[in-house]
Amino acid sequence: MLLPSGKIGTNCHVVKNGARFQVGAGKMFKPATIWGGDEDKDICLLEVKGLTAKPARLGQANRLKVGWPVYAVGAPQGLELSISDGIVSQLRGGPPPVIQTTAAISRGSSGGGLFDTEGQLVGFTTLYIEGGQNLNFAMPVEWAAEIQAGIKVAQGRSAGELMSRALALESTENWAGMRDWCQQWTMEKPESGAAWVCLGFAYNKLQRYTEAILVFREALRINPQHAASWTSIALAYSSLGQKSEAIGAFQKSLLISAQDSMVWFGLGLAYNDTKRHTDAISAFREALRINPAHAASWSGLGHAYAILGRYSDAIEALNQSLRIEPQDSVTLSTLALSYAGSRNLPAALETAQRLRGIDPVEAEKVFNILVRR
Repeated sequence: MLLPSGKIGTNCHVVKNGARFQVGAGKMFKPATIWGGDEDKDICLLEVKGLTAKPARLGQANRLKVGWPVYAVGAPQGLELSISDGIVSQLRGGPPPVIQTTAAISRGSSGGGLFDTEGQLVGFTTLYIEGGQNLNFAMPVEWAAEIQAGIKVAQGRSAGELMSRALALESTENWAGMRDWCQQWTMEKPESGAAWVCLGFAYNKLQRYTEAILVFREALRINPQHAASWTSIALAYSSLGQKSEAIGAFQKSLLISAQDSMVWFGLGLAYNDTKRHTDAISAFREALRINPAHAASWSGLGHAYAILGRYSDAIEALNQSLRIEPQDSVTLSTLALSYAGSRNLPAALETAQRLRGIDPVEAEKVFNILVRR
């Protein structure tokens, strides 16, 4: 990938052990030499003379958000230049973060470019986990600016190797194995935010929430702007039943990244659990502003309205949820009781009958309540 500096950026593992190198633009190929690289970051820069081509415009991995579209450009399996599209599915560690994307990165695409919707280079496509859906990764473009002349040899295992193994364990849901591996990673590279995030994720999956909170706080010491670590802390507090602490952590996540609908949704649930239903309504509304197709946010909104006795608003929100997820038994149950609260008994009975075909036990509870009314 031709950079504005005139250097060619690629992965170190692509050029490692190579005897001679060529760089091509169209049908023109020129000899190249390695100028510098960092094996730990897996980014090497090549020097080439006389290559006429337009350099890539540089973006920033630091500015990406989960859910944003990206495009991977490479030559998979040695074929002609090709492009695949996807979204940013996760941002790991940082700053700047390693980018996880759904854009397909196949064998032979290493060292290619990952671009944002403005055509700016944001990363170098680096690795994928074979057989793992959406497990494709790119190293942040910001690292290229840190490369100096000469090769910086990785001390111990490279970051790419450590991450690749951790992600393979994640893809098979081997949480104990992932915890053990990520513990090794934090010991080998204690200033790697990605290592601490990896370990915290494993602890959360093992339901060791207190340890997870401590580990994610260490990740935040390294990168205070990592919103996902605050979100993970909030989820751990929620699992421990510490809802007020969860609310505080969700709020800190939103101070960093206010456009994450799932964080607003989690905050809404925590508000409902602490009987702050008016605040819950505001949080669910924000979630739906960002993602109007999220059925659970409509359902949570309807639940909050129903508790406050705002049955017309509850019925509208719950029906919106059921248009998206028509088989959700909790939403149907709340809708039946909301109809009853609004004194529309025929609609309440009809909804309870719908519920009977999905969850007979829950339907029986609803019918008993309706009979008592």
